[in-house]
Amino acid sequence: MGKSHPARLNIHLQGWLLALPAVVLLATFTHVPAVETIIDSFFSTPHGKRAATYIGLDQYRTMLADPVFWLAFRNNLLYALITVPLAIALALVMALWVNGKIRGRAALRLAFFTPTILPMVAAANIWLFFYTPDYGLLNQIIRLFGFASVNWLGNPATALGALMAVTVWKEAGFFMIFYLAALQQVPPVLYEAARMENASRWLIFRRITWPLLMPTTLFVAVNALINAFRVVDQVIAMTGGGPNNATALLLFYIYQVAFSFWDSGYAAALSTVLLSTLAAIAFLQFFLLDRKIHYR
Repeated sequence: MGKSHPARLNIHLQGWLLALPAVVLLATFTHVPAVETIIDSFFSTPHGKRAATYIGLDQYRTMLADPVFWLAFRNNLLYALITVPLAIALALVMALWVNGKIRGRAALRLAFFTPTILPMVAAANIWLFFYTPDYGLLNQIIRLFGFASVNWLGNPATALGALMAVTVWKEAGFFMIFYLAALQQVPPVLYEAARMENASRWLIFRRITWPLLMPTTLFVAVNALINAFRVVDQVIAMTGGGPNNATALLLFYIYQVAFSFWDSGYAAALSTVLLSTLAAIAFLQFFLLDRKIHYR
């Protein structure tokens, strides 16, 4: 009995030592920079020999009066509210499709997953061809039905939606893989029992498949939300935030402030708001969805 306590202590120590490299990397590249960013948001931007000085909440007061910030924040919320459920729904439909016994299933899985492996800049250039005024693929299609050409990326009414389509197209295949793996873990006996009771496909999905997919849905939803708030490369490649800031998203605005306007203090304040928003929404997702999750 006297040796059990040192043995347990040794096991815990081994566990922490195994986790130490990951903890160090996570702290070095995630937590420490986040804390430093929060601290920098209370200081002015250094210029030349003039060092940064403590200015308290001045950066946040500037932010409250900044119309571009509020526009970018609104755009990003709208972007997340539309792209996240659409990408999840499309990923689930594709996973259910390719999980069945259909001809060419492997090729179909590959086709759905291919957009995921494309670099975002390459995907953005592909869609730039689709959106090109007059001779772009989309305009050629709508002209067949008698409609006039649309400047998809040059019109404030359609530019943000055009970016959303690229995100949904690119992310759905990635999320499909997680749903496909989860579907293959559902015990077949549950489906067999439901069929013996003459349950419809919709009832089987609602009472068996969907509840058992909730842990995967929570994971996918959190990742999709984070991705929606870190969009910057496709905005740079496709619209540059225009027209008239219609596609300016929060991370893109942070990039502009930090590297175009060279205002690191204000960029730190914007980054703090972004981190706080993501933390709050992720907490709500876990709090709300965790009640509906069946882990076993």
